[in-house]
Amino acid sequence: MAETSGTGLPRILADTGVLAQTHDAAASGAVFRLTMDPRDLDANVVALPAGGTIEGHVGPDLDVLLHIVSGGGVLSTDGGDLRLSPGKLVWLPRRSRRAFAAGPDGLSYLSVHVRKPGLGLSPRPRP
Repeated sequence: MAETSGTGLPRILADTGVLAQTHDAAASGAVFRLTMDPRDLDANVVALPAGGTIEGHVGPDLDVLLHIVSGGGVLSTDGGDLRLSPGKLVWLPRRSRRAFAAGPDGLSYLSVHVRKPGLGLSPRPRP
């Protein structure tokens, strides 16, 4: 099958099970990032160590889908606390308030959303 002009080929990017088992348990932040271009999606696997947190904040102006890969914890929202465990799918509506707290085994999740627009540079207005 030939590649369609301007379209990349489907491919396996990572194994989330392997990522969950092999990343440094004390690591915090993205342990995987979707990097190829061009693309319409952003995706990351985010890891929090045992007891790690992401402080309360209002999310971006786009919906986010989370898939809990390993560990567990609590997602605090304006509607209450949600218990997170492997296999859970979570929808974070645009601009919703959220905070994460990892449990004793840490927490890792896959985050997928439409790619945020880049910062465009425009000409400076003339005085």
